Amino acid sequence: MASEKGVMLLDFWVSPFGQRARIALAEKGVQYEYKEENLTEKSELLLKANPVHKKIPVLIHDGKPVCESLIIVEYIDEVWSDKATLMPSAPYQRAQARFWADFIDKKVYDCGSRLWKLKGEEQQTAKKEMIDILQLLEAQLGDKKYFGGDSFGFVDVAFVPFTSWFYSYETCANFSVEGVAPKIAQWAKRCMERESVAKTLSDPKKVYEFVCFLKKKFGVE
Repeated sequence: MASEKGVMLLDFWVSPFGQRARIALAEKGVQYEYKEENLTEKSELLLKANPVHKKIPVLIHDGKPVCESLIIVEYIDEVWSDKATLMPSAPYQRAQARFWADFIDKKVYDCGSRLWKLKGEEQQTAKKEMIDILQLLEAQLGDKKYFGGDSFGFVDVAFVPFTSWFYSYETCANFSVEGVAPKIAQWAKRCMERESVAKTLSDPKKVYEFVCFLKKKFGVE
């Protein structure tokens, strides 16, 4: 691994975490080799590249692995710094961007998973939590074009892959993102106008098919 030059991404097609890395690489115009992982039979390369967590995504740059999606996005931004800067230049704004990206990391995926895994009162609790999360993010977005202002940036990259899961969340828990957080729905549409996002995100119906597969797998239908 250490002798290989170039950029490689170990990923899984529907992963919102891997899609963060793909969007960042696309924004920077970086050419890379994409390796789809079978998460039930993880490759030797993945286990070697990420021996601690054994998870995708992993960015391998000139043979050196970088793990964890937000760390990967920051790494991409720092290494290919001549184009499409994702992190704000001011230290306080960078701290705020990291805070909200961390909030998304800790809240959205976990709560979204509970929307399709749970039923009844437990699902209703998860739905209320998801609405609260979306409305908090909407308040942070405000009337700005993107979370960082006029430029597509770090928080947008962190959050936008989850928009392709909105249909699944809505269908499983019977609510409308546009109904509870209209500015987030509008922001999602703006992001989809970017080539980096449109070419990366999964079709929401395909994501829902994957969620249905997971529901069968975990016996939660």
